[in-house]
Amino acid sequence: MQIMNEYFRANASMVYIMTNNEVMNQIISFYRDMNGMLTFVDSYPTYGRGTGTKEVSTATANDGVDPLASQGALTLSRDGRFLLAVNAGSHSISSFIITDSGAPVLVDVKPSGGTQPNTVDVFGNLVYVANVGNVANNFASNITGFRIDNNGRLTPIPGSTHSLSTFNAQPAQVLFTRDGSKILVSELTSNHLSVFHVNQNGTVTEPIVNDSYGQGPLGAYFLSSGILLVTEADSNALSSYSMSTDGILHVISGSVPTGYKTACWVVTTRNERFAYITNTLSGTISTYLIDRNGALSVVRHITSTPPGTAPGLPMDVGVSKDGRHFYTLNGNQGTVSVFTIQDDGSLVRLQVAAWTNFPYLGSQGLAVL
Repeated sequence: MQIMNEYFRANASMVYIMTNNEVMNQIISFYRDMNGMLTFVDSYPTYGRGTGTKEVSTATANDGVDPLASQGALTLSRDGRFLLAVNAGSHSISSFIITDSGAPVLVDVKPSGGTQPNTVDVFGNLVYVANVGNVANNFASNITGFRIDNNGRLTPIPGSTHSLSTFNAQPAQVLFTRDGSKILVSELTSNHLSVFHVNQNGTVTEPIVNDSYGQGPLGAYFLSSGILLVTEADSNALSSYSMSTDGILHVISGSVPTGYKTACWVVTTRNERFAYITNTLSGTISTYLIDRNGALSVVRHITSTPPGTAPGLPMDVGVSKDGRHFYTLNGNQGTVSVFTIQDDGSLVRLQVAAWTNFPYLGSQGLAVL
């Protein structure tokens, strides 16, 4: 039976987005067919509240797009068993178990260990969430750890809450390294990349604070080699770094510009030859070539939605397990743009999938199963 369950899970093909609704946050699921096309399936409450169009910080523009200013607001475990969502309006995180059909079933809701959680990651049975803080606590930002059991239930780890490089450094992504030995937090407002060593008991050490090469580090992605990619929303660029075992980052390519506005989210092709960056306010996606040493160069761009239609402002990103399709959430519409990935890394637009009849502002988070 266990083998059969794993078979179904490995072959379930879904895309999930999060509404971030301020009354009741919800997960929206789409079925993904063999050609990558999406069909709306259902919505699932998180039993927590989002922020709607309200920004989590006064440091970012209150335009209703990208209210959480983060990558990883909605995250799948690496084995596809669990889906984790932040509820920034009610200061909690929700965990779902993914059924054989791909439907997420709510298991647990726990306080996030701070206020306004905006990004979460999971490695094995460890979960870490980053909290922005709010006006009342002078935006006291932190990360907090949990254990997740085989049924998806969350247990806070005593002593795991830790401040970032400064008390009001706004986290944009919390991300485990590929081996789970360290946690990286990109800090949008302090222009720092903080690295925490993970202790055996699940707590973390004091942060090793690295300066971001460019301004406004937001999205981050680790290659299998350990090379780190970081987008820079203010520099409109992408940087790459190597990381020493002590958590010190070394620049490989510094601030390679996209040529467009607000480079925010990043993901790579499965073979890690190309990276896709969403330039949110420009409505475009940039493709970067990654050489074997991690050096970056821009090769092409494409609009998220078809020319002549309502422009979509792309945010969160994901690539299918088979590496054939790329997905991005259009934050000003609540739609998902679907692309086929060609051998040369170029994107061919297939679909703009919607779950409502009207544009939906405030949505954030995307995960591909």
